Amino acid sequence: MSRTALRICPLCEATCGLTLTVEGTRVTGARGDREDVFSKGFICPKGASFAAVDSDPDRLRTPLVRRDGELREATWEEAFDAVAAGLRPVVESHGPHSVGVVLGNPNVHTVAGALYPQVLLAGLGTRSLFTASTVDQMPKHVSSGLLFGDANAIPVPDLDHTDHLLLIGANPLESNGSLCTAPDFPGKLKALKARGGHLTVVDPRRTRTAKLADRHLAIRPGTDALLLAAMAHTLFTEDLVDLAHLAPHVRGLDELRAAMGDFTPEAVAEACDIDAPVIRALARELAAAPTAAVYARIGSCTVPHGTLASWLVDVLNVLTGNLDRPGGALFPQAATDRTPRPAGPGRGFALGRWHSRVRQLPEAKGELPLSALAEEIDTATDGGAPVRALIAVAANPVLSAPDGDRLDKALDSLDFMVSVDPYLNETSRHAHVVLPPPPPSQSPHHDFAFNTLAVRNQVRYTRPAVPLEPGRMAESEILARLILAATGMHGADPATVDTMVIDQTLGKAVRERHSPVYGRDPREPAAQLTGESGPERRLDLMLRLGPYGDGFGARPGGLTLARLLAHPHGIDLGPLRPRLPQPLKTVSGRIELLPEPLAGDLPRLRAALRERPAGLVLVGRRHLRSNNSWMHNVPALTGGSNRCTLHIHPEDAVRLGVRDGADVRVKGAGGEVVAPAEVTDAVRPGVVSLPHGWGHDRPGTRLGHAGTAPGVNVNQLLDGTLLDPLSGNAVLNGVPVQLAASL
Repeated sequence: MSRTALRICPLCEATCGLTLTVEGTRVTGARGDREDVFSKGFICPKGASFAAVDSDPDRLRTPLVRRDGELREATWEEAFDAVAAGLRPVVESHGPHSVGVVLGNPNVHTVAGALYPQVLLAGLGTRSLFTASTVDQMPKHVSSGLLFGDANAIPVPDLDHTDHLLLIGANPLESNGSLCTAPDFPGKLKALKARGGHLTVVDPRRTRTAKLADRHLAIRPGTDALLLAAMAHTLFTEDLVDLAHLAPHVRGLDELRAAMGDFTPEAVAEACDIDAPVIRALARELAAAPTAAVYARIGSCTVPHGTLASWLVDVLNVLTGNLDRPGGALFPQAATDRTPRPAGPGRGFALGRWHSRVRQLPEAKGELPLSALAEEIDTATDGGAPVRALIAVAANPVLSAPDGDRLDKALDSLDFMVSVDPYLNETSRHAHVVLPPPPPSQSPHHDFAFNTLAVRNQVRYTRPAVPLEPGRMAESEILARLILAATGMHGADPATVDTMVIDQTLGKAVRERHSPVYGRDPREPAAQLTGESGPERRLDLMLRLGPYGDGFGARPGGLTLARLLAHPHGIDLGPLRPRLPQPLKTVSGRIELLPEPLAGDLPRLRAALRERPAGLVLVGRRHLRSNNSWMHNVPALTGGSNRCTLHIHPEDAVRLGVRDGADVRVKGAGGEVVAPAEVTDAVRPGVVSLPHGWGHDRPGTRLGHAGTAPGVNVNQLLDGTLLDPLSGNAVLNGVPVQLAASL
């Protein structure tokens, strides 16, 4: 007998509501939930394939423990015994920093991934943290931290109301959006044009998004910061700066004007390969539009000047008065955000509080560059013990980080490794213990991270669509037990972890004057918490203390878990609203337009005015039916346009003797790969493109379908030395490569 169940899709950042068809305990289909308050029925091919992703036969169902060199099935008790026996001796012999933690992108797509890793890090006390952010978005966190004092205060474009959108290095028709949570991003762009708005796309590829644009500028890869600086220069020199309501909240305007002096449109035109009059037109259009927003993503972050480009995006939004106003770029307010504190000066944001051991790379937001992971394992120095043990949670850095071959060898040299992963993939195959979480249908879902980036304030929560399969363990319990095993509390009740977090959170809240529970006995609000599990009680806590919460009775009618459960399609909390100065946490309490670290990096950008690539450069690309390396094992999501081919312009193909469909050898600083050529004018001359996340050809994995068409690992072309110096983000785009027709 079939039934339906609601589920928020966890397969990309759009967070669409799904209606699942369930036969017994098996999901057999998925369609968009038309009553969902946020997505209103929209669904993409990934969401439509939810059932296939959920029931992939290669998903691990029991833990694996390495015995006599081989990974073998084990009980959960045996697995956590092995974790405790493997991790604790490393900590006790070499100190907490000898245990590395790697967090992959899927962590932000699960309830447990959002709630437990920070507790693990605090318990371990390690500074050896590496995440997917430093191959993706760290420049935006750093620029936001320096501008606004909070690395997570990221403005998003008000897509539903803007008149003018300048989109740089982003392809939301394929990615569904990134650092901008918007179901049906394509529909929102079409609606923008239908209401008479203007869309400009800056991208070296003529993407599906670029084809929709009113203007597409095929910029030279890696020069986005130069273009944005020249636009800022134009705003200053043509007296187009209008801070409007932002004027009381801005510091450093005159200093910024002087810093932009060298970046005239004429000075940057040749480097960007965009004519000076066009650059001036971009700036004038931005200033003249009734409302406008500049939005940039991965293509502008994964380049040598990623932090400067991310900073200049918000600088342009400020200079045109479009930050923090409807139709511009606004700060979302998620239901689980901490109780908003009163506006005023904060602690600010600091970079480089510690450094990596080998190259002395500075931390950013508590993280070290993922590009440094291999050397932190395999290189001895006098600066402390190497990483001798590793905890990888939903991470596959052998494919996602530069020079996977070196990391492959480094992982084999570890004293101990534990991987929390549903698959035996290119990274987890090295683990001594693999702890597999259940499929998404058997897990609850709430988007803690993505609601802080959503284009409309709303809150949704779905409980598991089907019961936990016998022999499975909830991801929250897996991570709670991992925390206990890693911190010397192996064998304790896993509920202890949630109770500890709740007690600590309420203990702090009752001491904060702006908190709704200020001055109360923390045991009293703790007793009011509801929920069927520790994670639900923690969600209830965050909702009640949040900006829309009931404050444990202080704000009757406010949000609680019970109220949210009574609205299975979610609760709409309204459009984005101006929030300044409350989100600002800088020491001055104002927007710091020219923070010292950014000013100190400008000479490097000035030097780039004279730099030109000597040959071909490489850029990545996204596929609508893929999300990094996650989904290549699902037949419904591979094939068609989702193929690992090298895009090359016809002019370059003729010059190099490359034929469409023929294999071509691509060589970079980190190695070489051979991929089939796809000759297309969708990529500009001098640029070639390979997608990210492929290379499923290593032995010892259990990815049956992915192995039939493995593709090549584009990150093997990188040696890990090219980084944006402020953020530590890997340079993945605009990288020099050499091509030759394969014999």
